[in-house]
Amino acid sequence: MRVSQGQLLALLENNVLEIRFYRRNTKQGHNAARRMLITNDRQLLNSAPGRLALLFKPPTHAPAYNWRTKNLACGWDLLWQAYRMVPVESCNVVTIMPSKPPEKFWEFFSAYLQGMSPTEKAYFMDN
Repeated sequence: MRVSQGQLLALLENNVLEIRFYRRNTKQGHNAARRMLITNDRQLLNSAPGRLALLFKPPTHAPAYNWRTKNLACGWDLLWQAYRMVPVESCNVVTIMPSKPPEKFWEFFSAYLQGMSPTEKAYFMDN
């Protein structure tokens, strides 16, 4: 599902999204498309499990550029465990997983994400 920048940012506030987009800057040895699990749900990220399992750290400073004017969306990448910018013009929302109640997300995390190896994470991101 294609969404606008505003729609994507609104979805990120209360959901964990699986998105697929095309890299603006291609990386040799990687697909042009990238998949990501991303959220901006502050309650989930700032929780004790969020800080421990997702290694969430609140931002210490704003980016040096205005990402909104570049049609980007900023969110916490659950696999990279860092903030990432997503080009909205090529972004497709594949799955929307409500992050409330948080117990449902943590069940999903325990069952599917927690045991992923670095190789499995790289495969997920590049396919």
